[in-house]
Amino acid sequence: MEIGGLFTALLFGAIIGGLGRLVMPGRQHISLLATVLVGIVAALLGTAAATALGVADTPGIDWIELALQVGLAGAGVTLWSTRSRRKLPH
Repeated sequence: MEIGGLFTALLFGAIIGGLGRLVMPGRQHISLLATVLVGIVAALLGTAAATALGVADTPGIDWIELALQVGLAGAGVTLWSTRSRRKLPH
């Protein structure tokens, strides 16, 4: 992977992860790094799902693909947040 591709993956991961955090109610206790990682995974999985559904390469903005990515990021943020919450001592 070239440095440009790595930078692009980090940027899109941060955007998708941030949008995923915004769509979930309440406060999520996860780090910026975890948000970016969840966003990268959600972007990849959302693109794969959109490709499988045949909606990945449409003219203009791929709204269905973006919705899949943000939805997966929201689910990933929730899973990460609940997983990390269980590890905290009470």
